[in-house]
Amino acid sequence: MGEPAVAEVMTRQVITAVPDTPFKELAGAMLAHGIDVLPVIDIDGRPLGVVSEADVLTKLEFHGGADPTPMFAGPRCRSRWYKSLALHAADLMTTPPITTTPGTPVSTAIHLMARMRIRQICVVACSGHLIGMLARRDALHLFVRGDSAIEADIERVITTKTRRPNQVTVHVTDGVVTLDGTLTLHSAVQRAGVAAHHIPGVVAVRNNLRYDIDDLMITGL
Repeated sequence: MGEPAVAEVMTRQVITAVPDTPFKELAGAMLAHGIDVLPVIDIDGRPLGVVSEADVLTKLEFHGGADPTPMFAGPRCRSRWYKSLALHAADLMTTPPITTTPGTPVSTAIHLMARMRIRQICVVACSGHLIGMLARRDALHLFVRGDSAIEADIERVITTKTRRPNQVTVHVTDGVVTLDGTLTLHSAVQRAGVAAHHIPGVVAVRNNLRYDIDDLMITGL
């Protein structure tokens, strides 16, 4: 098992809303299903935007728009104030939705979520239809893989990368990988360490591999 794709960890049974879903129904769906983001889809199942807990709570923050418009508080604050007036999902949702594809590496999707400061991301097919949601907690499941499964994956990758499996020993404890042994080239040692880092569930890699020839020094890399 190499680096996992979004499809391997995403939630496939997604609770959705439509543009005319009433405000209280949005809040009720979040509570009933224990979710903090609702994708809003069109009639063809394509995501139009998302409604988050933060969007819903603007109704409390600004007392449904009864508080004065925050003219000098910045565009984000004014946007929250306008959302506090919303009665339906169309007026409350954040657009456009941030999306990813099922074949995208999980690490890439998590990086996008961090950069965009979002907790969940819509997963869409090539047609644009919503097929799942990836939440941060979904990715956490990768860290509860057993050490034996991680070890087997690394041994398989090492065999492919170096073609010298008998020269490398792999030991995994609580997700921490230790590589021991000797390879011919320095570059092979580096590739083995990088490959181990990309295995799901790996917490850290202690690369104790040695090498006979420093090909990186020779090539100047």
